[in-house]
Amino acid sequence: MKQRLQIAVSLLLGALGLIGCRKDLCYNHDEHSPSVKVHAVASWELEWERTYHPEGKPTDVQGWEELWHDAFRYAYDDLRPEPATGIRAIAYGADGYYSEANLPSEGGRLPLREGLHEVLLYNNDTEYIVFDSLKASTSAVATTRSVTRSSLAELHSGERTMNQPDQLYGYYQEECIGEKTLEKVELPVTLRPLTYTYLIRYEFSKGLEYVALARGALAGMAEKVYLNDGHTDGSAATLLFDCDLTDFGADVRMQSFGVPNYPGDHYTRADGTPAYYTLNLEVRLTNGKMLSYDFDVTDQVNVQPRGGVITVSGIEVSDEDGTEGGGGFDVSVDGWGEYEDIELPLN
Repeated sequence: MKQRLQIAVSLLLGALGLIGCRKDLCYNHDEHSPSVKVHAVASWELEWERTYHPEGKPTDVQGWEELWHDAFRYAYDDLRPEPATGIRAIAYGADGYYSEANLPSEGGRLPLREGLHEVLLYNNDTEYIVFDSLKASTSAVATTRSVTRSSLAELHSGERTMNQPDQLYGYYQEECIGEKTLEKVELPVTLRPLTYTYLIRYEFSKGLEYVALARGALAGMAEKVYLNDGHTDGSAATLLFDCDLTDFGADVRMQSFGVPNYPGDHYTRADGTPAYYTLNLEVRLTNGKMLSYDFDVTDQVNVQPRGGVITVSGIEVSDEDGTEGGGGFDVSVDGWGEYEDIELPLN
């Protein structure tokens, strides 16, 4: 009996010992032990244009912020993008190490291990952006989806037509060292725009009262952008967009990656020929008739490779076109029809 009592007491004491040990267990051991704790602290650069300084010219060239005037329907700051709602973080390390993490817009812990890394950040809340070749920082690229418009004649030979990209930001750091520490290490990062806005204005001199709908396209713009440094190569595409009717005609805030081959000699295209840019306007009149206009805007785009204002004027709709036919066009319905999305692999 005495032996049984001793065994029972021993078992009880052992159980109490186990309970005491369990009470001290750490359920977030990584936070309280040496580990790589690099946390990005994000800020957002909210610019919609980059002032172009031609080589050999004074560096105090004014941007649109200084030249803005009341004729525009928007204040300059109305064109600024909003901060993104989330971040995709990619770490590239030795021996092919690759790791991703999604972070909130204010930043967070980077997916690093010990050693030297490259770090690439971009916003993960885009809708139309298509990413490719992310396994290496030098090849990581963004473009957007191809679409077609049956009524649009080809403006530039061989260019694909595509959606304008939604807002894209990026940040790249070539060297980021991961070291095991007990305390969090903060890394300030600024995500800068990789897409830019063009305010495009179509000014009518006659016949605006006949116009029910307007849409357009801009040919010759960059097809893609590289995430590590924001450069574009020589590939060009035509961007499609819908317009708002105004008291002077029509306008649109169109987003793009800027011009091809920039930074660099952005007066040339992929094949080395001089760059040129064509702006299209397509209108559907109240009688249902469609008209199309093309404009050479090369001079305007060349001095605004990353956002700005493009204006074409003197557009006319004749009374003959505006009054032709007896039927009316119902502007309460979508008279354009749907865009057709085309999934195309990137090169």
